[in-house]
Parts: sequence; C-alpha cells; structure tokens
Amino acid sequence: MVEKDLGIGVIGLGMGADLLYLNEDPNSRFIVRAICAATPAKLERYRQVPGVVFATTDYRELLTRDDIQVIAVFSPDILHAEHTIAALEAGKHVVVTKPMVVSLEQGVAVARAQEKSGKKLIVGETCRWYTSFLAAKKLLDDGDLGEVYFAEAHYVHDLGNIFDVTPWRYLQPQDFMYGGACHPVDSLVWFMGEVDEVFVYANRTGDPRYPLENNFLINLKFTNGKIARVLAAYGMVEPPYPMMGLTIYGSKGTAAADFTDFKPSTCKVVLAKLEHKPTMVMNFPADMKGAYGQLDALKRYMAAFEEAIVNDTRGPEDAWEGLKTISALHACWESVRTGKPVKVQNKF
Repeated sequence: MVEKDLGIGVIGLGMGADLLYLNEDPNSRFIVRAICAATPAKLERYRQVPGVVFATTDYRELLTRDDIQVIAVFSPDILHAEHTIAALEAGKHVVVTKPMVVSLEQGVAVARAQEKSGKKLIVGETCRWYTSFLAAKKLLDDGDLGEVYFAEAHYVHDLGNIFDVTPWRYLQPQDFMYGGACHPVDSLVWFMGEVDEVFVYANRTGDPRYPLENNFLINLKFTNGKIARVLAAYGMVEPPYPMMGLTIYGSKGTAAADFTDFKPSTCKVVLAKLEHKPTMVMNFPADMKGAYGQLDALKRYMAAFEEAIVNDTRGPEDAWEGLKTISALHACWESVRTGKPVKVQNKF
C-alpha cells in the first residue's frame, strides 16, 4: 500500500463522484479529501465516504486548502475554463473532464495558464482510454496497419433521458459540438495528428427543449494529408449499433473499434498479409459501471496522471494537446455558420 499523499478536491458530483474509488485503491497515491457541488443534497450523498473531510458549495474554498494538491473539474461544460484556470493559478494540478473548454479563446487561456503555473493537467477524454480504442492504437503504433490515409469515427447517442437527469444540458444549453463531437474528433486527432481543415453540415432535430444544432457531419483534412469523416448525432432514437466507433484504414490492415456504455466492446482487424484476409475479433469486457459505465477508462487516465505528477513528465493529454481538438471544433462551428471549408488554427 502506497502513501495517500496526493489530495484531490472534486468540483461536480456527477461523473466526478466516480473518483471516490481512489479512496479505496491501495495502489494509488490519490485520495479525494474534499468535494464541491451546487446542491447540498449531492454533498450529503457523498460526504460520509471515508477520506472525505470537507464539503462545500463554493469551489473557491477547495483552492485554499493545503491538503489538496489536485483539483478535478467535473462541473458543467461552460464552467470548465473558469474552474481550471482558477485551480492552476492557485498552484494545483488539474484533471478536467471532456470537453476541456467550450471555445478556442478559453482553450488558449487554459493552455497558457498551465504553462505559466508549471503544474500538470490531463483532459479526461475517455475515448483515449477504452480498451478497444487502445488496442487499435497499438496496432497502428506497432506498424501492423501500415500507412494510414483515411479514418472515420462516430458518436451517436439519444440524449432524451440524459436531459431528464442533467437539465443544465438544455437550460444553459450544452454545446454538442464541444460536448459531444469532441469524442470522435479527439480520437482522430490522437490517431491522425493535427487537423488542417474542416467542412461541416449540421441541423437541429429531436428534443424540442434543445435550441441548437445537435447533429453533425464533419469532414477533416489533417496537416499530414490524411483525411477522415465524423458522424456526431444527438437528436434521434438510439440506433441498433455501438454508440461510439472508430475505423482506421491502412495499407497493411484495417482496424475497427467500438464502445457502448455498460456493454462489452470489440476491436476487429483485417490484415492484408493473411490469406483470405479473415476478420479477427478481439472482445473486451464492459467497463465497470460507475456513473456512466466508464469507470475503467477513468481509472486508466488517473493512473497515467499520477505517473506524470510523480515523475514530472508531460502526461498523455495536457492542455496544449487538448487545444488541438478544441481548435478543430472551433473551426467546425465556423464551417457550419459559413457553409465553407475552414482552416484550423494550430499556431498559438
């Protein structure tokens, strides 16, 4: 058992409550010592968890505590920039759930705040930590797929029931380009590199409570010449296929990974070097449930974050890496508004 010497203050007790598993993990130096939520009822639900010594409705009270080294930002999307920058300026490391922020201006501000602070930041983008997606990435990195020229990804999710339990999503409202399309776009940035140009179609359908466009067809061209497409749709009935998917097409092989909350996932591979090109299927068990069925992915990125803090390394997705996705999403909105291809800003 290691010493629990990295105290965490959690802002937001939706998916953020899943971090409480750390208090029972003997192999992690993290421990949630303080929690913050907008409603006292949520605080009462979790304040008796062993290790939690402080609860508040004012996140600023977390920033002054000497027993907290890390702030975990799991608040509504539009508050991520405020909470993240305040934590960095207070000398805290930060884990911020996706999306890192909801505008390019905010993304640049967060990246500069991290650089100035000298502290660690990780974007909790779960798609980079699903076992099926990790398997496809290893195949790519090991050269099994050869040269990749094209990819596609999707995230299609009926959000009617989600609206019922998280009304902030339509009251604020949540921006589903940043809050939804970030998943497949970030996955493609992870596999393919910086995005150079985008062209996007969008419309609004589904739940009448939601006032913005919520369905997107995104074409992407990367700075290395590769191309990809994304389907990100949130205003329809749940379709009969996995909620998320990613396919990488290479000169030596093709890999297709999928993921759905609470269900097993797969990574299917076809390699040109094998006679008859059989489809090989890797089956992965479902992530542990947690609040959204993604607790195992959260465990993986928190372990990587702990390693970055302890060993003083950059970590897998800091603010500058996260900014690549935010900049691409900013250009996507410009394309929706103008009806034209838009260049992505990659120099800051």
